[in-house]
Amino acid sequence: MSDLKEGEDFYFERGLMVLTAKYLLKRGYCCKNACRNCPYGFTKKKKEAEEKGSGKV
Repeated sequence: MSDLKEGEDFYFERGLMVLTAKYLLKRGYCCKNACRNCPYGFTKKKKEAEEKGSGKV
């Protein structure tokens, strides 16, 4: 899966590479980083709640 295709697997936004939902689904798991196009429903709010609950700073 190392042959990423721009426009299909990722795009650039303000100089940063953003993975598409299609690619993230193809990858097969959620990394729990609150990716912009997360197809698994993991959001910044869920990430903040997890961090609060686990005592992380």
